[in-house]
This record gives sequence, structure tokens and C-alpha cells, in this order.
Amino acid sequence: MEIKSFLEKLALRSPTPGGGSACALAGALSASLVSMVAGLSSPKGDPKKKEMEEIIKKALVIQKRLFRAIDEDAKYFDKVMNAFRLPKNTEKELRYRSKMIQKAYQNATIIPLLVCQHSIQLLECSKILILKGNPNAISDAGVAAFLANAALAGGLLNIGTNLIPVTEKKFLREMGLLTKRCAKKRNNLTGKILKLLKVFSLEGS
Repeated sequence: MEIKSFLEKLALRSPTPGGGSACALAGALSASLVSMVAGLSSPKGDPKKKEMEEIIKKALVIQKRLFRAIDEDAKYFDKVMNAFRLPKNTEKELRYRSKMIQKAYQNATIIPLLVCQHSIQLLECSKILILKGNPNAISDAGVAAFLANAALAGGLLNIGTNLIPVTEKKFLREMGLLTKRCAKKRNNLTGKILKLLKVFSLEGS
């Protein structure tokens, strides 16, 4: 949907679209900025041209994927709501409803995890651009990093929230490992990026 329409819908008193879709949008915006800065950093004959072109290619793939994820996240959470609306008049219905709620909550972690994984790639690209990109676009590379970090932090929060009702131990264990890995990479990358950006900001004075 158009940005204006999406923002209007996001502001409504409705659970979808919600934070997960907003995270996907933040990630897609980050990817667009990464592509822009890489494009401004690859003039003809520049030795970094090939590296910058690879960054552009990766960023545009991520941008398209996260753009689709904006709607997908809302659809997954709608399934959670639908599961709660299932009938619960008999023992059989109660068991089926409980099973579907569990399944829906597990599936609701798919898009946030995707957002986290792509956001890590965007942070990596942003760091390269801050180091090697067009000096006149450093702030744009920094904003790309901040947006990716916000998308990642929100993704981890959404995963944790959706895991609260989940009881399947194997799934919880696997998701725990994946989220810890994402959080560790995020902390490492953002720490390095903030140190680099301080050189260009008032904070560094």
C-alpha cells in the first residue's frame, strides 16, 4: 500500500498492521538508503566500484523482501487473532483451538526473524559505507544503520513477545539460539558503527 495509506492504517485502533510491519518498513527504508549511498560511492573508474555495485545489488534484494514483509507480518498476526476466535464449546474444540494458537504464535515469529537477519546484513553494509563510501553521504549511511538497528531491535522484541505463550521446548530452544546470535551480532556492529560516526558528529568534539 502507499506510505500515506499505510501510516493511516497503522494509526488505527487495530492490532494489524502493527510493530512488526513497522519494523519491516524501517528495514526497507534502511536498504533503500544503503543502495543510494553505495550508488553515490561508485563513480566510473573508482577501484571500489565493484564492491559498491555488490552492495547495491544486495540492498535492493533486501528492500524488495522487506517490502513484502510489511503485509506478511500483519497476515501472520491476523492468523493469531483468528485462532483465538475458534470455537471452544467441547474438549475437542478446545484442544484444536489450543493447537492452532500455538502454531499461529510460532508462525508469527517468521517475519520478525527475517527482519532481524536482513537487518544484520544492512548494518554490515552501512559500516562499509561509513568507512569507504562517499564522505558527503556519511550521514545517510548512518541513518541507514540506525534504521536497520531499530528494525532489528523491534524484530527481537516481537519474537520474544510471540514466544511467551509457546510451550514447545524444541522450538523455544532453537529460537533462543537464533535470537541470541542476532543480538550478539547487532551489539558488535552497532558498537563499531557508533564509534565511527562519533568522528563525524558533535558527540565526538
